Amino acid sequence: MNNQKQELYLKEWHGYEEYAEQMLPMIGRLYRDHNIVTTVYGRSLVNSPTIDILKAHRFARMILDSELTVRETFPVLEAICKLDLAPARIDIGKLTVHYQAQAGILGVDEFVRQELASVNTGRAPLLDEPQDVVLYGFGRIGRLLARILVEKAGSGEKLRIRAAVVRKGSADDLAKRASLLQRDSVHGHFHGIITIDEEENAIIANGNMIRIIYADAPENVDYTQYGIKNAILVDNTGKWRDREGLGRHLKANGIAKVVLTAPGKGDIPNVVFGVNNELISGNEQIFSAASCTTNAIVPVLKAVNDKFGIVSGHVETCHSYTNDQNLIDNYHNKERRGRSAALNMVITETGAAKAVAKVIPELSGKLTGNAIRVPTPNVSLAILNLELANATDAAELNGYLRDISLESPLQNQIDFTNSPEVVSSDFVGSRHAGVVDSLATIVQKNHCVLYVWYDNEFGYSCQVVRMIQKMGGVEFPSVPN
Repeated sequence: MNNQKQELYLKEWHGYEEYAEQMLPMIGRLYRDHNIVTTVYGRSLVNSPTIDILKAHRFARMILDSELTVRETFPVLEAICKLDLAPARIDIGKLTVHYQAQAGILGVDEFVRQELASVNTGRAPLLDEPQDVVLYGFGRIGRLLARILVEKAGSGEKLRIRAAVVRKGSADDLAKRASLLQRDSVHGHFHGIITIDEEENAIIANGNMIRIIYADAPENVDYTQYGIKNAILVDNTGKWRDREGLGRHLKANGIAKVVLTAPGKGDIPNVVFGVNNELISGNEQIFSAASCTTNAIVPVLKAVNDKFGIVSGHVETCHSYTNDQNLIDNYHNKERRGRSAALNMVITETGAAKAVAKVIPELSGKLTGNAIRVPTPNVSLAILNLELANATDAAELNGYLRDISLESPLQNQIDFTNSPEVVSSDFVGSRHAGVVDSLATIVQKNHCVLYVWYDNEFGYSCQVVRMIQKMGGVEFPSVPN
């Protein structure tokens, strides 16, 4: 009997592998030919190997409390491929569940045709010409932005990364920067092929040519000599944070708009994508993408405040160490940060609580905040200790946040987990701004404590790219709604 079970499990697994292998070319063609991003409950299947397709389906079990297999989604994907679609994000997981719920009233082809009627309008380019993007700085965030932009290049009609501006480090600068893009101790190897073109001083990543431009000052670069025009420039150096400093980029030929990957000062709009996108307007040229912590907590705080009301609260973030700390004890101009980052927990300040008020004005003066830098290289944890206007319990609060993570305008910002075994490293590579750890939630009537994990590097970079996409007019409708 045990041998029969063993053979049954193996046969079932091989069957799932076969379905996933057949899905690969369909997912690829939809992406390359139609700019269709296929997902399973928010997990992208584009450029995914067979095992990652199966894992995305397995993830849905945590959300649905039941299995969702490739055997069930395969007919839905086949039906999608029969249509002539405009660019969109299509969640085949949700489509499959909706199809099953209608209990055979419609065949799969007719059901999918009806569900996707809004985008079944024929292939069309998103933009008249690709939107140029320039990275000013090529450090932790800069290289992750490059990876994401290359991954999202598709047929080349959307955002197109054109250059990275840096200070020259050594004679073999180009090779070293290509190597750092190829290999990452936290995020692993680049998914694809990287070469260098020494004549053009460029890195070629999956066919995308990224020029490495050397400059000491923003206004000294003439981007038009490289064929770059009306570009969105992302300043990830953090050197300038006010309008005067960031405005220096706009003096350079070829730059139309600037995004700062840090909290902006003065009247610069601080945008947390998904929450206050209305600040992105054609009249403004300089924007801030706020901080990684602000992006992680603001969507959750908005969701909680919308339903339960927040009277007051405290935000504590256990944040992975960053490059501005010392590896070993040495002088630092900020308090405590001179002590070894790899050996100590370091209490320091965070502006995230104050930054919340810039994004959600009704929470102004209601939150305090602090940070503890901890000896991990990536993934942080925000602890939201909140006094609510309306009493609730853990089941209601978790159920509400679970629903928000699945079916709301914040579904790309808020993720949700109910695993009793997750730890920080499990969230490396998370594309969400934050992940609610539901089993850690504490509720006593009007008082709650929420734990929100976030990949302070990659998750934040995904938020920045979403912001750039909106600025460049590259917005995909998501179906089903």
